[in-house]
Amino acid sequence: MSLIKTEKLTTRSYDKDLKESVKSKNKKIARTRRQRGYNWEDTLVKRFNSLNNWEAFRLGSPSVALPDILAVSSKESTIYTIEAKSGTSTTLRVPYDQILRCLKWTKTFDLYEKRKMIIAFKFLSKKRIGTGQYEHRELREYYKMWDESYEVTDFVCTYEGQTYAISDGQRKSLFLEECKMPFTSKK
Repeated sequence: MSLIKTEKLTTRSYDKDLKESVKSKNKKIARTRRQRGYNWEDTLVKRFNSLNNWEAFRLGSPSVALPDILAVSSKESTIYTIEAKSGTSTTLRVPYDQILRCLKWTKTFDLYEKRKMIIAFKFLSKKRIGTGQYEHRELREYYKMWDESYEVTDFVCTYEGQTYAISDGQRKSLFLEECKMPFTSKK
């Protein structure tokens, strides 16, 4: 009788350890993913701030209804709200609510002649091919301007720089113009 109880306890203990191990691994992966995003945002802010007549700011955590970055040039009467995406996969997705919050901020600052909502994509030089497995590829950056005539929807940018909308689980054509940034980018 005690042997059966011991065996059940051991199995439960093993299951609990396995769940905790998976949970810990998932937390580490999520932390790494967030860190990549923060680093990309920080890089963009530094690029803007290294220019004369530009000031850029990271606006906070994703739980706040703010764009990732606000970049302003009073001399050029220009404001950019920027959503930054970075990753190791072949596609990067932008949820519609992130587009909406950037557009809201862009419309708020009507004192600026040029107001643009930009999505900055960075495809890292390593491509994920499996859990913890990567292969080398060329680092690529894209800066896409959101066209306000489009219906706001989730959309995806590919490693090749093509964009398409996701609506009701279907891919739809979506052309977003490349934005010429005031700094030198890696392409």
